[in-house]
Amino acid sequence: MSTPTGPASGLPVRMPRPRQSGRHRRPEPVIAPEGAAALVLAVPGAPSPATRSLAEEVISIARSELPGLNARIGYLDGDDEFPSLSSVLAHNAAERVARVEQARAAGREVADPQGPSAVVVPLLAGPDSALIRQIRQAVMDSGTQVELTDVLGPHPLLAEALHVRLSEAGLARADRARLFTVATAADGIVLTTVGGEEAVQAAGITGMLLAARLAVPVMAAALDVEGSVASVAEQLTGAGSAQLALAPYLIGPEVPEGLLDIAAKEAGCAAAEPLGAYPAIGKLVLSMYMAALGITPAVPQGTPAR
Repeated sequence: MSTPTGPASGLPVRMPRPRQSGRHRRPEPVIAPEGAAALVLAVPGAPSPATRSLAEEVISIARSELPGLNARIGYLDGDDEFPSLSSVLAHNAAERVARVEQARAAGREVADPQGPSAVVVPLLAGPDSALIRQIRQAVMDSGTQVELTDVLGPHPLLAEALHVRLSEAGLARADRARLFTVATAADGIVLTTVGGEEAVQAAGITGMLLAARLAVPVMAAALDVEGSVASVAEQLTGAGSAQLALAPYLIGPEVPEGLLDIAAKEAGCAAAEPLGAYPAIGKLVLSMYMAALGITPAVPQGTPAR
């Protein structure tokens, strides 16, 4: 039992850790500024319990990186069970106003909140003009002041995530430095995306990073363009690749169910899983949010920010 002066005798006392000094001192943790705009994750595709679980895990990763983060999930195709993006944005803005009014009613001097009430981050690895238009329309329908970020890629962390998903499926070596063999390792990668030619070009940048990691050719193809996957697979085999693998440059919810299986059959190869809630996805979502609000990431004391 505790006493006014501290814990009762016999109970362990947690002492504060001494701060490390020098250039290797741990960074001071960054917390979300009080009253900052909410992070609203815009989730495409048909909502489902699996999609909600994925989105919640992405948000959980972001919150672990930025304590105090006010984060919410809005679905482009929302319903009674899965709140739509426009309704989430409208509700969030109303709550923000209500908090200010409650503070003033309690006698506290509070300035009117400035800037956007939310930062909307699309849960998309690459550009998809149709989905982006849908997100923008939902923002307009909400009638709120919102900052809309770009999609998550291209980015080196997404190349890392693709590498991991391929290795999990036994289609790539997990670590080239260890030089162990994988009998099913592919010598050519079909990087699949959605969003037409614009998405293919954007995916090609991450594809170059993936090719450097795997030391095998990587070519991007569009799942929503007829014949694109088969054409890329033919180009790779024509260039000497004997064993192909399909790597989805997709989070997951944005692609209709069954489309990846069809693409794998067209390419005549095995496929890795979509990126899903790989930790890098949550970190990139948070990075987009922080950049939109000008929040500086933590850096170790004594180490200059770059």
